[in-house]
Amino acid sequence: MKKLLAFIILLIIGVFGAWKYIDSVILQPLSYDTPIIFEISKGMSARKTAEKLEKENLVPHFVIAQLAMRFFGFDKSLKAGEYLLEAHMSLKDILQKLTSGKVIMHTLTLPEGLTTAQMLSIITRDAFLSGEITEPVSEGEMLPETYTFAKGELRDNIIKKAKSDMKQTLDKIWESRDENLPLQSKEEMLILASIIEKETGVNAERGLVASVFYNRLKMDMPLQTDPTVIYALTLGRSDLGRSLKHQDLEIQSPYNTYIHKGLPPTPICGAGVEALEAAAHPAKSPYLYFVADGNGGHRFAETLSEHNKNIKLWLKK
Repeated sequence: MKKLLAFIILLIIGVFGAWKYIDSVILQPLSYDTPIIFEISKGMSARKTAEKLEKENLVPHFVIAQLAMRFFGFDKSLKAGEYLLEAHMSLKDILQKLTSGKVIMHTLTLPEGLTTAQMLSIITRDAFLSGEITEPVSEGEMLPETYTFAKGELRDNIIKKAKSDMKQTLDKIWESRDENLPLQSKEEMLILASIIEKETGVNAERGLVASVFYNRLKMDMPLQTDPTVIYALTLGRSDLGRSLKHQDLEIQSPYNTYIHKGLPPTPICGAGVEALEAAAHPAKSPYLYFVADGNGGHRFAETLSEHNKNIKLWLKK
């Protein structure tokens, strides 16, 4: 009887000691002073995760992390990804974080006015994305926007998201467009928006730029817009790298709006929401011409003589 009592006492002491140890190692704040980025790779087992926790000096031995995972039921619910571990988290807090799926999110920005080739280059170079690009994409088909993703996201998925966002945005803006625009389809609106995007980065004058092109279309005048000629020369694969020359305006291409009336056959870049809105809701104006004012904006003119004066002002500037 005395031996049994002694055993029970020793067992209680052992359990109490084990609990105190668990409390000190698993439940108490750890001693690291700065946030840590901890990554669980896809397919990483609970043991490998525990070993990595030891390697990162977050536990004295990986076995402790394994026991804690099983004790709290975390071993089968770890989720792959990058996690930000704030300073002085406990091991239990860390394991809760690693099973939460609240991974670090990265961003990728596709600026307005870039061609599809230039956007694909940005997506290709992003080190946090994975996989080869196999998703087909046409010029102007991706919406310029900032996209959020977790490390390891497929590049094709970013492209699919950008294509889906453009389709939804284009459909919505097309449905709300002004009446009596000289357009046959939303695809034509996208083409015009891409030209507006290339012509001006000033939101306040996008509507006026749109009005110039609509006035020309209604009068069956050539659009005579330089960005389409640049696209004819480069096909969107790169920047021209120089100023346009007079002989460039004679290039035989359906994108040369100096020798072909109407819109070019496709967009010439990715148009942002503001350019799409301008194409759908142009300003009401009599203008047929515009030229840079030397300050980042443009001077607009109704007549060729007035336009020529504005050109002289720009050259003087």
